[in-house]
Amino acid sequence: MSSLFEPYTLRSLTFPNRAWMAPMCQYSAEVFGPNAGVANDWHFQHYAARAAGGTGLILVEATAVSPEGRISPADLGLWNDTQTEALRRVTAFLKEQGTVPGIQIAHAGRKASTERPWRGRGPASREESWPVAGPSPLPYADDHQVPAELTVEQIKKIAEQFADAARRALAAGFEVVEVHGAHGYLIHEFLSPHSNRRTDEYGGSFDNRVRFPLEVVDAVRAVWPEDKPVFFRVSATDWLTENPEDEREGWTADDTVRFARELLAHGVDLLDVSTGGNAPATHIPVGPGYQVPFARRVREETGLPVAAVGLITDPGQAEKIIANGEADAVLLGRELLRDPFWARRAATGLGADRRIPDQYGWAV
Repeated sequence: MSSLFEPYTLRSLTFPNRAWMAPMCQYSAEVFGPNAGVANDWHFQHYAARAAGGTGLILVEATAVSPEGRISPADLGLWNDTQTEALRRVTAFLKEQGTVPGIQIAHAGRKASTERPWRGRGPASREESWPVAGPSPLPYADDHQVPAELTVEQIKKIAEQFADAARRALAAGFEVVEVHGAHGYLIHEFLSPHSNRRTDEYGGSFDNRVRFPLEVVDAVRAVWPEDKPVFFRVSATDWLTENPEDEREGWTADDTVRFARELLAHGVDLLDVSTGGNAPATHIPVGPGYQVPFARRVREETGLPVAAVGLITDPGQAEKIIANGEADAVLLGRELLRDPFWARRAATGLGADRRIPDQYGWAV
């Protein structure tokens, strides 16, 4: 029996396998008008293809909890009923294929209002941009906006927006909700001393810097059913403090382990372990599975289930990660953009049962 294709259960939810799809923004929603942030035919075919390809869990891309929380003007959103209704079509099809539908809810913070990547990674055009905010008035990079420092009242409101988005995700038919706390977006900005220079109860010490992230988790967990899991995506390191040649202070792997224990106590069921994204010009030793050791360490030292991500492309590599107990699941990103049927191909190569839709299976 392939370890990668063994079912996996969290709370009352069972995933058919451990080959999952990571959230990857498509930047393809309308920008203005009543359909702003609404999933369309592109999103449907994108996720439907990966479900038909046998992926066990699909985490729909970073979906903004408010208009100002979008990364780009063309991001998906979950702040109104039209957006909720459009996503029901996606979740219904995924369930028909035996795939668990999940969604990542997010606020981009100081990295909001940026251009679609194929148009360049700088700020959005004047016609499509909006003012951004963050924990401190520090821009991500020289060409980015200087964010307004959030007030305590605004921080509380954003936590409520995460809860509202989780309610809408449930109404849309999702079985998993993931809080985006990685890649330099708002929650990560609060966690890291690189981006959080506050002197109030939301800045300074470790306990203060994790306060807002935990408030978001509590708000989401309070509205999410007890029998359904909550995930949290973290950047396990900023790749700053550990680099002796970089004088900048950042979030570290030690911080992640400490934070993971807090997340476990606050009802998070799985940590989605990535790295980086909060500081430009960092030295990252990229290579196959380069982020897996961070996931393994969290799993071993805290007991919190983890998913590993980062240049996991080969079925044998993914199988080894699960079989060796380095992670409970693998999240595939760009590899699933290249090959929507990766899971089916992997099952064939590993001698596991393949899940093929009847419309294909009778011929295949």
